[in-house]
Amino acid sequence: NLVTARNTHYRSCFAMRRIFSANKLFQSAFPLVARCCFDDVRTCTRERWFNLCGPYLRASPSHRPHSTFYGNDTVFALSSGRGKCGVAVVRVSGPQASEALLKITAGVVPKPRRAVLCRLKDPLKGGTIDHGLVLWFPGPHSFTGEDCVEFQVHGGPSVVTSLLGVLGELPGLRPAEPGDFAKRAFFNGKLDLTEVEGLADLIHAETEAQRKQALRQMEGDLGRLYNKWRADLVRVWLP
Repeated sequence: NLVTARNTHYRSCFAMRRIFSANKLFQSAFPLVARCCFDDVRTCTRERWFNLCGPYLRASPSHRPHSTFYGNDTVFALSSGRGKCGVAVVRVSGPQASEALLKITAGVVPKPRRAVLCRLKDPLKGGTIDHGLVLWFPGPHSFTGEDCVEFQVHGGPSVVTSLLGVLGELPGLRPAEPGDFAKRAFFNGKLDLTEVEGLADLIHAETEAQRKQALRQMEGDLGRLYNKWRADLVRVWLP
């Protein structure tokens, strides 16, 4: 029985090492678990595993320590598809989102989650970029959990390029990296990992079955199943 249990423990360690080495997001979100999993499995004893991870696992998800992966930067990006289209959506998320809103709308601040038609201006050169809808989502009641602004403008390449260029010249703003908004939503507790994957699957869904499966995952069905498994494992393993 002891040999079987130890072999099972080794297999679990190897599996966890493969998961964490392949997923940088896991490593950032759960640094203590990642640190344990990258150890040699011969030294990864049950006691060491729980010394590192026990306090984290005992805490409920809402009381776990947040990652310091992100600083105080504000990001922006085209959130809709690229190419010529009727409407393009540009999202800004972060602590400087409100400043960007004030500068580009010349002081117009819409009510939260209400669309307002505004003249969008270049605060440095003074020219008009476009006439478009502006939506203001103060954090934490936004997709990312941060202050967010969405500019809905005409989808011509010149309009989009001009708006992105103006945002890039504002202090404290930088272009978002791929998946940046979803990562911020994860680290701020707006989405869990299964919901992030479900969102990606929903965006790429091509069939009705894929759409339904991705939507169920994005709504938390898989996350609830995993949380049940987690609770069972914690109850069995933690002293």
